[in-house]
Amino acid sequence: MKILAVCIGSAERLPGKSYKTGIYKHPINSSVLVDAEGLVGDAICNRKHHGGVDQAVYLEGSLTLDWWSTELGRPVEPGTFGENMVIGGLDNRTVCVGDRFIADDLVLEVTSARIPCATFAARMGDPRFAKHYTKAARPGIYCRVLKGGTIAAGMPVEHLPYGGEKVTMPEMIATFGKVLAPQDRDRYLAAPIHYKLRDILEEQAGA
Repeated sequence: MKILAVCIGSAERLPGKSYKTGIYKHPINSSVLVDAEGLVGDAICNRKHHGGVDQAVYLEGSLTLDWWSTELGRPVEPGTFGENMVIGGLDNRTVCVGDRFIADDLVLEVTSARIPCATFAARMGDPRFAKHYTKAARPGIYCRVLKGGTIAAGMPVEHLPYGGEKVTMPEMIATFGKVLAPQDRDRYLAAPIHYKLRDILEEQAGA
């Protein structure tokens, strides 16, 4: 596998909206440093729901973007979904929490699936896109940075599957906002999930 695109963005206004968003990402030709907060120089406007150490980097697999291009009937270019990196030969459905992606010094660990929001739907020009995205069950991939490094398009990437309890990206988006059965909750908690989801599940366990 290799990095097909590295994408960053600046704060821009959505058409018809008063607020700015960092969802508009564009591929860059230069290298960029990735630290614990993500790609240096990348805009993150709504830090209540975006960014932070447990969703510092957003990945998309090229096979998933190819599927979306067919599904939507138009090319889905790198950066369209607001992702920071496109990984060649990767299908998002095969990725689990705890999987690692290694590119030179950079080590990323998967924490959660991308959950679509109103800003994403507005970016795609379709108010129903969040439902479409959820039903498709091919969500993007959020990662924490275990070790920072510098990346650029064309660099090789190693995908190391997690050795513990498996929680897939399709399962994460399908169960978002739901109360999990005890055995599923325990399985989620055994994996290195996003800290916000961990807090929710631990609260459910103690209820």
